Amino acid sequence: QAIVVLGSGRRRGCCVRFRGVQQRMAIKGLKKKAASKAKKQTLKFTLDCQQPADDNIIEPKDLEKFFNSRIKVEGKTGNLGDKVTISREKSKIHVTAESPFSKRYLKYLSKKYLKMQQLRDFLRVIAPNKTSYELRYFSTKDDNDEE
Repeated sequence: QAIVVLGSGRRRGCCVRFRGVQQRMAIKGLKKKAASKAKKQTLKFTLDCQQPADDNIIEPKDLEKFFNSRIKVEGKTGNLGDKVTISREKSKIHVTAESPFSKRYLKYLSKKYLKMQQLRDFLRVIAPNKTSYELRYFSTKDDNDEE
């Protein structure tokens, strides 16, 4: 009936002998995650290109094409499938994706597109609310009062 601990408790393969039967101890924090077949959460994000599109600085269709070619799903580009859908209406681009997709990744890709078009010095990507981004001009002071 005596408990004999074989090995230190810090190692993963720690064993306990109880009543002549050897059992493995579960170490706190090393639980295996069970694969849950829960319903995937769909996330919807919007990128509004209204201001630069009105001034003919960027074409929203080019940005949509850039997203289609650059968004990675499971570590591979061009692997969108059913997990990510990209649509455009006028100057807004809508991205609908399954759960492991971050809004920050859209900002990263948008900034990369602006850099590629050499517009990064004039436009910035701002989040007006929780599910959308907006392309705006950097605000500059008016130098009209130099007289």
